[in-house]
Amino acid sequence: MYAYISGIVDDLLVDRAVLEADGVGYELFCSSMTLKRLTCGKKERLYTHLHLAEGVMALYGFYEPEEKEMFRRLLSVTRVGPKLALAVLSLLTPSDVAAAIVTNNAAAFDRVPGMGRKTAQRVLLELKERVEASEMLAGNTNLDAPDLRSEAVAALVSLGYDGLAAGKAVAAVEQAQSVEALITAALRKLAK
Repeated sequence: MYAYISGIVDDLLVDRAVLEADGVGYELFCSSMTLKRLTCGKKERLYTHLHLAEGVMALYGFYEPEEKEMFRRLLSVTRVGPKLALAVLSLLTPSDVAAAIVTNNAAAFDRVPGMGRKTAQRVLLELKERVEASEMLAGNTNLDAPDLRSEAVAALVSLGYDGLAAGKAVAAVEQAQSVEALITAALRKLAK
């Protein structure tokens, strides 16, 4: 219904922003990453999603269209509502979520409040076909062996690395002939 709203940031709260556009104050629920980029009194454009559920209307705002698109994809997953989708995008960028999905890294979602391991596995399973390698971090387009990458991430997590950091390090390795080579290259990136 609304593609975006452009106006002056009137107020910033913990989980939402008020954007005044043509005399109307729009209350938009936002991820913490979007809220960090906004400044009171400054003119901004937020890409929006109107969510209708059980007689309640809520407007969600995103600083970039990619964040809005990932939010919508997360909403399509069974048992993922807008609050959980915002919690994911408050900790992970859209490219981090894409990297976790492509590398089958459920551990990347460990720090998301309200998301258990089963829900993380459901996100990976249901979004696997809808996320492309090109959505990952720049320069990580060679994903000819996603199983190798998921094994490498699992190995790094078992070594005690954070799931998100492990996923980013593995995604940053362009080519590797084996899981061992991939882990070694990812460990070098983590050591920097």
